[in-house]
Amino acid sequence: MADHVTHHELPTAGRELTAMSIAATLHCLTGCAVGEIAGMAIGTALGFSQWGTVALSVVVPIALASDTFSIAVMEVVDNLVVIVVPGAMEAGLGAPLFWGSLSFSPSVAFVAAVPVNRWLIGRGKGHAAVHRTGIHGGPDPRLVGTLLAIGFVFGTAVLVAEAAS
Repeated sequence: MADHVTHHELPTAGRELTAMSIAATLHCLTGCAVGEIAGMAIGTALGFSQWGTVALSVVVPIALASDTFSIAVMEVVDNLVVIVVPGAMEAGLGAPLFWGSLSFSPSVAFVAAVPVNRWLIGRGKGHAAVHRTGIHGGPDPRLVGTLLAIGFVFGTAVLVAEAAS
């Protein structure tokens, strides 16, 4: 298999690096969000404690990660957001507050992880290593970005409505 890097050089600075970092973070967010939602839903459905549920939702995506550092940053931020939303962890699977906090938190995690990915890619690490293998898949970053924006709007609406009531 031809080396993917021979097709185009990876950026090390500037707007190109930032654009690649955003795309890489959206790529990583796919696995992060799937693991986060699965872990939170499973832990909540099984009646795990708050910290047991958080541990499960962190372990699932990190176990599947190729960019462990950026995934870890996303997971920490993602879970902190859900924890600081009053009542979100106790709300249960049938409550809009539970799903609203889970929909909102990835957008905050995304903002926190972009600089991490930018730093890693600029040094030839993290997502840049995936490009060197020539194997790169996953959904289109534009689709993930669109879903992230929808989740942000939904989550924000739920959290604002909850705060107003």
